[in-house]
Amino acid sequence: MTIGEHLSKFGGLQVTPWEPGQPLGDTVTTIHRISVEYDEKTSWTDKFRAFLTLPNVENSQGLVVGMWSAEAGEDAAPDEMVEALVAAHAQLPRLRALFIGDITYEENEVSWIVQADLSPILSAYPQLTHLGIRGGNNLSLGQVSLPQLRELTLQAGGLSAEVVREVVTANLPKLEHLELYLGTEEYGSTNAADDLTPLLDGQRFPALKYLGLKNSDHQDEIAQMFAHAPILDQLETLDLSLGVLTDEGAAALLGSERVKTLKKLDVSHHFCSTEMMQQLKALPIEVDASEQQDEEDDWRFVALGE
Repeated sequence: MTIGEHLSKFGGLQVTPWEPGQPLGDTVTTIHRISVEYDEKTSWTDKFRAFLTLPNVENSQGLVVGMWSAEAGEDAAPDEMVEALVAAHAQLPRLRALFIGDITYEENEVSWIVQADLSPILSAYPQLTHLGIRGGNNLSLGQVSLPQLRELTLQAGGLSAEVVREVVTANLPKLEHLELYLGTEEYGSTNAADDLTPLLDGQRFPALKYLGLKNSDHQDEIAQMFAHAPILDQLETLDLSLGVLTDEGAAALLGSERVKTLKKLDVSHHFCSTEMMQQLKALPIEVDASEQQDEEDDWRFVALGE
């Protein structure tokens, strides 16, 4: 799996690229992506400042941040972008949808994206309802408190244990959709299944309906932890896709009465046997068991890595 296309929708709104000299789109239906290309002379912050001068910009409901640096490697840290977004919070009072890092593999592999401490942004925009972040290197969220947030997605080749803990202990009372691409050690992951323990009883996020614990090389342990967890009683969808799930983890899901109360179980991209998948598909819920990989293959890989 690679991320080859930019977002077309986010937070229920259409995403349209914006360049200086262009007008602002319809703020009721549209949000804009601001991005730079390698070796481009105009900086992201210069484009953003021009964006802020547009008539009606104060009614913008969202923003998608694409590539923020014309450089590569450590020189591509988003410090200036973070400072610019924080400084602009009073000019964007209606901003509710924010995606940071809408970067395709042709621009930069997900495992190469250099992030930063984004907690100043989260503090500056406490009204956010939808938040997406791509890239795990140097990522930090701090002590998260977003009382209106309904959707949180973190996409990375690997998430640190610290970031996972920041998420699962966050103050997000209205969160309905949580999607974590946990990743592998090869691409920066230091998280373990135990880091997800605060989610098990369901009390942390009482409004949660979709839980995606995806793209992990310890997918079996996660499946075993969550198969009988009380949080399943409130969920509609449990998404354990894109990882290295085998019959060991699938058997725990198959033997759970709580799993049968879900509307959907997603285990697509897996290393399970055909027999096990047939048994899972016989459950009285919707099961996505597509993208079966070779269970005999000693090299088991997550779908989104490099």
